[in-house]
Amino acid sequence: MRRDKIMIMEYDPDWPELFEQQRQVLEQAFDGCFLRPIEHIGSTSVPGLPAKPIIDMLAVIEDYDKFADEIGRFAAIGWVLAPEPGEAEARKYSVCFPSIEHRSHHLHIVEPDWGWQDLLLYRDYLRAHPTDAAEYAELKRRLAAADDQDRPRYRAAKAPFIQHTLQAARRWRQ
Repeated sequence: MRRDKIMIMEYDPDWPELFEQQRQVLEQAFDGCFLRPIEHIGSTSVPGLPAKPIIDMLAVIEDYDKFADEIGRFAAIGWVLAPEPGEAEARKYSVCFPSIEHRSHHLHIVEPDWGWQDLLLYRDYLRAHPTDAAEYAELKRRLAAADDQDRPRYRAAKAPFIQHTLQAARRWRQ
C-alpha cells in the first residue's frame, strides 16, 4: 500500500521530456505489443496545470490475458508491476518506474474497449480550456491540503468535477 503524501506541485516544464524518455524506452522494449503510441495523460500532460509529480502514461493492448506473458519484460527496463484494487476485474495493468513507493511514472495498460479515449479527451479539453484547468488545480490543492494521505478519498472527491468536465469535453468535441 502506498504511504507517500499527496503533494500537488507547480507545473514542471520538464514533464513532457520525462514522459518522452520513458515512452521511448517502453516502446522499444515492447515493440509490437501496443496497438498505438503510448500517450501522456493526467495532469502532468496539461501545460501549466499543477499536479502530483507522477507522469501518467497510457498504453493500449489487444488482449489483457495474452499480455500477461509480456509482464516480465518490465523488470529488465526498471519498471515494476503495481496492481491496484479492481484492476484484474477491469482487465487493466498498472506498472511504475522506478518503484511503487517512489514512482516518477505510472503506465496504465488497457484493452481497446476500456474507455481510454475519455482520458485523451479530458487531457485535450483541459489543454484548450485554461479556466477549467485552473479550477481543477484549485480543487486538487484543496483536497490535498485537507488530507494528504487518503488517496481513495482524494480520487472520489475529484470524480464529480472530472465527470462534469468530461461532459463539457464531449460537447466541445462535437
